[in-house]
Amino acid sequence: MHAILTDPAVFPWMCALLGLLVGSFLNVVVHRLPLMMKRDWRYQAVEVLADWSGDPVAPEPARNLAPALEQLGKTLESTTRYTLMSPRSACPGCGAAIGALQNIPLISYVLLRGRCAKCRRSIGVRYPLVELAAGVLSGIVGWKFGFSAAAAGALLFTWALMAAAVIDLDTQLLPDDITLPLIWAGLLFNLFDVFVPLESAVIGAIAGYLALWSVYWLFKLTTGKEGMGFGDFKLLAAIGAFLGWQMLPAVILLSSVVGAVVGIGLIVFAGRERQVPIPFGPYLAAAGLLALFFGPHINETYLRIM
Repeated sequence: MHAILTDPAVFPWMCALLGLLVGSFLNVVVHRLPLMMKRDWRYQAVEVLADWSGDPVAPEPARNLAPALEQLGKTLESTTRYTLMSPRSACPGCGAAIGALQNIPLISYVLLRGRCAKCRRSIGVRYPLVELAAGVLSGIVGWKFGFSAAAAGALLFTWALMAAAVIDLDTQLLPDDITLPLIWAGLLFNLFDVFVPLESAVIGAIAGYLALWSVYWLFKLTTGKEGMGFGDFKLLAAIGAFLGWQMLPAVILLSSVVGAVVGIGLIVFAGRERQVPIPFGPYLAAAGLLALFFGPHINETYLRIM
């Protein structure tokens, strides 16, 4: 088995196969993690309001909220509790459980012709696209890094960026459950100089966060508006923790240019209002992956142009 895994001709295909399987799980993460976050926020809101309504110095309208808050708490308890593992995946149309044979990445979508086996409701094309992207990117990781600790770290980095990008695209949220562990994972891998020396990784995490944090406050002080979310700071910090501070200028430049081009295109050609926010996470994630695969060449070209 070790000989098979370390074979340069086989390992990329093994990574691609693993990526297809993980891509199926990423679809679950993308769908359920925002629901889990919103449920937690509702619980926290109810708890805060319940504490306030029980405060003797609270205004009369607040004290009258107690019965409604109790009923709301019961309603939240009775709703479906989502975790990444339960309940079992089901068709949103008819509620039919999705069997193991219907969950085979890509193949099941083709065999089912993109429809639920029971009610024939259409299945979104994004599901197989996420699986395919995870498989292709994982195969590239296996080809570039070979059988090594760097490949393990790069796979984790790739999958986390994919999940964060799609969630941000859907909800304009970048979950701390993804970004914060990714920062620590980058520092942990680079504790052993897997991608860059630890010093470069620590500076990368700090500089990544502060770079966008500074832009945020400069924009807010200048315009009075918030230009981006705190999740973007953390995502760039994670990229810096994995790839080091040397990659940050290229990542910021690539993500900003692509984001600006897409944003202008949406305004000009799709009639999108300028006030409608555009998630920045997908562009950061794409730039992070480009830096992972082609970082030294990008930096060399960038410095030559400069």
